[in-house]
Amino acid sequence: MEKRRFKRIKINLKAERISGDEKYGVLIEDISENGIHIITTPSNTHKKYTPGTDIDLKFLLTSGETLNLHCKIRWAYSKIPPDGLTDSIGMEIIDPPPKYIEFIRALR
Repeated sequence: MEKRRFKRIKINLKAERISGDEKYGVLIEDISENGIHIITTPSNTHKKYTPGTDIDLKFLLTSGETLNLHCKIRWAYSKIPPDGLTDSIGMEIIDPPPKYIEFIRALR
């Protein structure tokens, strides 16, 4: 049985995960009105993603406008593909801004 309140939409968007002054490239795999699933870019170093940790995410909407989301990690696991370590991270969006909700609804 599906636990999610909102339907996930498959998507392929580049974004940045921001921690303090550091920025990391990520790929958004699917989104909903209150959640987002990202994959980190391959790396030889490992950063542990702990459920409950806050993360900021930034990406461009199709309109060219930049959107910043404040998120909380709900789950994370690591994979070791041929090109390096990646992390798959599921996040809850804290107080999604109206522009984000509009973007999601336009994708349906």
